[in-house]
Amino acid sequence: MRLVPRVRANSPSFPFFPLFPFVKAMYEYLDKFITYLIAEKNASPYTVKNYRREIREFLDFLKEQGIESLEEVDRAVLRRYLGKLQEAGYVKASIARRISELRSFCRYLVREGILPANPILAISSPKLPKRLPHFLDLSEVEALLAAPDLSTPYGQRDRAIMEVLYGAGLRVSELVSLNLDNVDLRHGEVRVLGKGSKERVGLLGEPAKRALRLYIRDGRRQLLNERRPTNALFLNRFGGRLSARSVDAILNKYAKLAGLGKRVTPHVLRHTFATHLLDGGADLRVVQELLGHADLATTQIYTHVTQSRAREVYLKAHPRAREKEEDKELDGGDLDVPSDAK
Repeated sequence: MRLVPRVRANSPSFPFFPLFPFVKAMYEYLDKFITYLIAEKNASPYTVKNYRREIREFLDFLKEQGIESLEEVDRAVLRRYLGKLQEAGYVKASIARRISELRSFCRYLVREGILPANPILAISSPKLPKRLPHFLDLSEVEALLAAPDLSTPYGQRDRAIMEVLYGAGLRVSELVSLNLDNVDLRHGEVRVLGKGSKERVGLLGEPAKRALRLYIRDGRRQLLNERRPTNALFLNRFGGRLSARSVDAILNKYAKLAGLGKRVTPHVLRHTFATHLLDGGADLRVVQELLGHADLATTQIYTHVTQSRAREVYLKAHPRAREKEEDKELDGGDLDVPSDAK
C-alpha cells in the first residue's frame, strides 16, 4: 500500500513542484518508517533512537545539497555524504551502521511503492576488521559477582542481575523486560522475548536461582513502591522498572569495586556466557539456541574466541611451545621429508 499517490512531476495536477516535495514529505516518510520499525519489527528504543536521528541527519544533508527527492540520490551524492562523515571523524563502524540504516529505510520506501529502486545499493559499506568479542575469565567473573553487598536491597538486586546476565546469557533489553511471572525458580528458567518478538527460555544455574530467590523475597519487597505496584522483576530506587542504562552503570560500578580495570557491559557478560560454554565443551547449536541467534554464523564468532584462547594457553603452558636457546642450533631450515616417512 502506498503512503501517498505517486504523481509525475510534469502532471497537470502537479505542475509547479518537484517530485516528492522535500521539506515535508521525506520527513513524513521517516516518521512512518519509524512507526513500522516499532509496530512490525519490534525494534528496541535504542535502535529506534539511532535510526530516527541518523536518517534525519542524512535527509538534512540532502536538503543542504538542494536535492529534493530520494530518486535524485546517486553514487556521487552518496560519496559526498560519506566524505562528510569521514571529515567529521566518524569511524568505519559508525559509517557502516548509517549506510545499513539508509538501506533499510529506502527498502521500506520501495516496498511501499514510493521509490522505484533503492538508491543506497549504489555503494558498499566500508569493510570492517573482524573484532573478537570481549569477555571475562572465570576469576574476573567471580570477583565481579562477589562485589555487591548482600545485606542491602540494592546489593541483592545487583547480584541477581549479574547472575542472570552471566548465567542465562540474556541481552540487557531482555533482562529489564522481565516480569515476576517470567521467572520459574523451581525449574530454573526465565521466559524472555528476544529480537523479532521471538520467545525463548533462558536457563538458570543454582547460584542464579539463589540470588533471585533472595532478591525476590527480601530486596525487591523493600524497593517496591506500594502506591505504584508493578510486575517488573528488577526495580529502581523509585520502585519502577530498571532501565538498560542503569544496568550498564551498575556493572561498571562493580567492575571498579572488583578492581577489574576494564569496562564491563551487559553484552560482555553475554559474550562471557557463550565463551565459557564453548570452553566447557558445549555444542555450538546449543549455544545458538540459548543465545537466541537466528543464524548459526552469528554464534560461530565465539569459536574464534575459544581457538584464540586455546593457542594463547598452549603458548604459555606447553613446555615445547616456545623455542629454547639451545634448540636454535638444531634449526636446519626447511627440510624435505623423506618419502618413506610420509
